[in-house]
Amino acid sequence: MKESMDKKEKYKILFVCLGNICRSPSAEAVMKKLIHDAGLDDRIKVDSAGIIGYHAGEKADPRMRSHAARRGYKLDSISRPVCTEDFFDFDLIIGMDHRNIDDLKRKAPDLESVEKIHQMTEYSRNKLYDHVPDPYYSGAEGFELVLDLLEDACAELLEFMNLSLSSNPDN
Repeated sequence: MKESMDKKEKYKILFVCLGNICRSPSAEAVMKKLIHDAGLDDRIKVDSAGIIGYHAGEKADPRMRSHAARRGYKLDSISRPVCTEDFFDFDLIIGMDHRNIDDLKRKAPDLESVEKIHQMTEYSRNKLYDHVPDPYYSGAEGFELVLDLLEDACAELLEFMNLSLSSNPDN
């Protein structure tokens, strides 16, 4: 992953969950804020998508938007399904759970695309969970847990990326 970051003008990350209305738009919002705060808006692009297109065209779940807003995040993305072009357009594709990863690997058009797929918790500092659970059928605590896990993993991901980006003498 480091080599591809060093060679690109703008590194592109796609966060993926099942419907693109809770976890992946939250990861997108958390990461965008961290990127902005680090002054890396011109270096890293972030987007989100879902495995399924059931919610295509919809805003994020209102409960997720509400919990995120209390932490200063704006979930303004519109749900869309993952498409084949995503595997070519994005440098890193991050799924939220094991099923997302399996589905992404099945959708990947080639082996190079499969290598771009990673699980969000790979970047977690706090290793209490091996996936980011879907909060859709849970209460407030489920949405808060998702944000806790995403804040932790996104901070570590950005730290890794920032180190990789700054280690390139051409930047």
